[in-house]
Amino acid sequence: MRALLLAGGLGLVGTLIGTRYAIAVLSRHGYGQQIRDDGPTSHHTKRGTPTMGGLVIIVATVLAYFLAKLLTQDLPSASAMLLLFLFAGLGAVGFVDDYIKIVKQRSLGLRSKAKFTGQTLIAMTFGWLSLQFPDYRGNAPASPAISFIRAASWELPTILVIVWVFIIIAGTSNGVNLADGLDGLATGSAMMVFGAYTIVGIWQNNQFCPITPGQQCYNEIRDPLDLAAVAAALTGACFGFLWWNAFPAQIIMGDTGSLSLGGAMAGLAIMTRTEMLLIVFGGLFAVITLSVILQVGYFRLSGGKRIFRMAPLQHHFELLGWAEVTIVIRFWIICGISVATGLGIFYAEWVLGV
Repeated sequence: MRALLLAGGLGLVGTLIGTRYAIAVLSRHGYGQQIRDDGPTSHHTKRGTPTMGGLVIIVATVLAYFLAKLLTQDLPSASAMLLLFLFAGLGAVGFVDDYIKIVKQRSLGLRSKAKFTGQTLIAMTFGWLSLQFPDYRGNAPASPAISFIRAASWELPTILVIVWVFIIIAGTSNGVNLADGLDGLATGSAMMVFGAYTIVGIWQNNQFCPITPGQQCYNEIRDPLDLAAVAAALTGACFGFLWWNAFPAQIIMGDTGSLSLGGAMAGLAIMTRTEMLLIVFGGLFAVITLSVILQVGYFRLSGGKRIFRMAPLQHHFELLGWAEVTIVIRFWIICGISVATGLGIFYAEWVLGV
């Protein structure tokens, strides 16, 4: 538990202090955000705002976790190492995307095929590795069965598990990426989801069968407390970064941050056996993603008509005249309700034993 508290605190301090220096360095090198010409006109004031701030979140999270393990003289677990691999790996894909935008001075970075290939390579590698490294009870970091709050009794073939893992990772990372359009929206929402997974990991550890035997104990999860430590480091890192990313943002996390944070959410869901519950925890991201799917689908089927004035959904409300701060706060409220609902479902399953 000390490692968890240290990870959260160090993650917070890391981004709170580190982002200040990152802003100065990125500004000095001219690494500023490019803005879409077809977006809300109010966004043109953001042009030139330092981007790639997700690098600070990644470095702070990784350092916070390893420093916490060093200070508590505890060895990192296979689950945590794989989660950090997924987190940093997708961050690297996002970094390349952001860097191309800066160098080419355009709002689009990597071509869609190249970006998809990078995400696929990282996700597939994570999926295969997560089925390795069983502990003394035979539990690997990921389960070969689909899970809602616990793993189902039936298992999938390895290749289908890897495909399923890829779908979760791609969907979540792109969902957070779509939500990253207003100052502080994705950062604050991600912070709530990671906070929820910190609680989930602590609870699963406290009700871990080797520690607390019982009918409702968790037996199939590997390293729940160490996963909670990574989630705590992510929560603290997002919290500290929000100081600088809140409206008006002095730095933007870019795809470097959004892809990595989405990947970390997916990894936590997979390894805590709460894959389908992630849809509830990340309800805001799911709705924003759905708005894009509906917009694109309806546009093609109707011959050019639109459901929303603009997708993703947050930009629709901007074009309706809502202030950016109003949208962000109201979307945070929706995210908070989603997270609270997810925790309620998680706890109810344990209480009712269903």
